[in-house]
Amino acid sequence: MRRGHSGFVAGSDKGRFLGHIRLRSLWCVPVHAHALLRKAHGGRVGRTLGRRLPFAVIACLFLAGQAQAQLCSFNIADVDFGNVDMVSGGSYSTSTTISVTCFGTPNRWIILCPNINAGNGGVASGGDPRYMVNGTSRLGYNLYWPDNSQIWGSYKWGNPQRPPVFGIYLSGSWWFGYGSGTITLNARLPGGQTQARAGVHTSRFSGIQTQFEYGYYSSGVWCNNIPNSKTSYPSFTVRANNQANCQVSATDIDFGTTGVLSSNVDAKGSIRVRCTAGINYQIGLNGGLSGATDPTQRRMSNGSHSVIYGIYRDAAHMQPWGDQLGVNTVAATATGTDQVFTTYGRVPPQPTPPAGTYRDTIVVTVTY
Repeated sequence: MRRGHSGFVAGSDKGRFLGHIRLRSLWCVPVHAHALLRKAHGGRVGRTLGRRLPFAVIACLFLAGQAQAQLCSFNIADVDFGNVDMVSGGSYSTSTTISVTCFGTPNRWIILCPNINAGNGGVASGGDPRYMVNGTSRLGYNLYWPDNSQIWGSYKWGNPQRPPVFGIYLSGSWWFGYGSGTITLNARLPGGQTQARAGVHTSRFSGIQTQFEYGYYSSGVWCNNIPNSKTSYPSFTVRANNQANCQVSATDIDFGTTGVLSSNVDAKGSIRVRCTAGINYQIGLNGGLSGATDPTQRRMSNGSHSVIYGIYRDAAHMQPWGDQLGVNTVAATATGTDQVFTTYGRVPPQPTPPAGTYRDTIVVTVTY
C-alpha cells in the first residue's frame, strides 16, 4: 500500500517541475472473506467452503483491478486586492488558493490542466494585461503561476501564455483512490494607472473562462490529448477598490528685485494636481502666515515690516484666489494625469518698506 505521495507541478513543457501538491490518502479495507464464512457456519469451515475462499479473494482482487472513472472537484477563493491607490504609483500583489479533490483508481496519476482565460473584464492582445472593469473604467492586472515565473494562461485562448500543469496521485488500496491538495494562484496589479476611476473594479471568471480539464495520466499524455478527459468549470472573481486620492505640488511666486513700490509688480507660479480620474476637486489657498481673510491682502514679512500682495486665478488679476469653497477656489474634474494651474501674484502700489527680502508661506489644499 502506498501512502502520503505528493503530486507534481509541471510547466507547459513536459518534464519541467515547479513544486508539489500536498495530498492526503484514504484507503478501503474489504471485508475478509473467511470471517463471513466462519460466522455463517459457527466457526467450522468445511471442505466445500474452503474451496470458495480462493474464489472470494480472487473476485475481490479482480474488482480492485478495474479502472474507476476519475472525478475531481475544485474550489477557487476570490482574488481580492482590497483598497488600492493608483495615484501614489505603488504596485499591489495578492494570491488565492485553488483547492483540489480527486477520486478514481488507486495508485494512478491524474493530469490537471487548469485553463484560465480572460475573465469578463477582458484581456489585451497578447495576454497581458487582463482587466478589471467598473463601467468603462479599467484596471490592468494579471494572474501568475505558483512560483510567479510567468502569466497563468490557457490552452483554450489565442494568446501564447499557458497554465502550469499539475499531477495528482491517487493513494489508496483495492478499488478506492483519493488525492487532494491546494494550488497557489498569484496576482499582481501595477501602480500608476491613474486613468482608472474611483470605485470597485471586478472581473468574473466562470463557464468557459475557467476550463479545468483532467484525466488519467500515461506516457505521452499532455493537455492537448488527455484520453476520456473531463472538464470542470469553477468560478471566482478578481476585485480591487480604487480609492480616490490627489497629489499636489507648487512652484514659488518670485517677484524678483524691485525699488520703490509705486506701480504693480506681477509674477506667476504654478500648482500641479494629479487626482484619480473622474473625481471633482477644488484648490484653495490659505491667507498665508498673516492669516489674511482677504486674498488680496496677504503679507510678505521681514521682521516687523511687510509688503502687501495678492494671488489671483486669472491673468487680469480680477479673481482673487482664496480658500472659500465654491466662492474663490479653483474647481476642476480630474483626468488622472497632471493638471497645471497658474497662480497670478501681484504687489500693488504701497509705501515702500526698508530694503530686504520679504517672504510668505501659502498652504495649498485640494478638496475632493
